This record gives sequence, structure tokens and C-alpha cells, in this order.
Amino acid sequence: MRRISFVRDFLDRFFRCRLARPLLAVLLLANAATTEAAEKIAVFPDTTYDGFIIYESLVIFWIAILSLIVIIRMKLQEIERTQEMGADQEDQDAPLLE
Repeated sequence: MRRISFVRDFLDRFFRCRLARPLLAVLLLANAATTEAAEKIAVFPDTTYDGFIIYESLVIFWIAILSLIVIIRMKLQEIERTQEMGADQEDQDAPLLE
């Protein structure tokens, strides 16, 4: 909030007219909208071999994510099965190893 008040005070000092601030904002936005970027940034590589490596990595990544979900689901089912059998509860009549 401090920065905004600093900008507002600066604009109040140099632009006394209330119409000047919105006009300045419109001019700055128009300048930013019409200015082109210096260079185009390449998102995907130009060669097909590098593109193939990217897609292959994505496939391996998603296969790993899906396999982790399957493993977690299997473990949860195993935990539920042991809880239904009562194997997780402590038995008072069980012999002790000493």
C-alpha cells in the first residue's frame, strides 16, 4: 500500500488536473499493448528428435504417476483387509516371547 500511495502522491504533484491521470494510464497501456517483444521465445524445440524426447518423458512421467496411484490404492485395500480381520488389534491371550 505504501508504494501505491507514493505513486498517487507523485501523480498528484505533477498532474494537477484530474483528467491527466486517467489519460496517462491509457497512454501507458496503449504503449504497452502496441510494443512488440524483442524476440520470440521458443517453447518447443525445432528438431523432431528433441520433440520426441519431450513427449517420451511426459509419457514416462504419467505412467509413473498412475502406477503410484495404483500402488497406494492396493496398500489401502490391504490395510482395510487387515483391519477387518482384526489383525491390527492386540490380543491379551497371545503368548509372549521371552
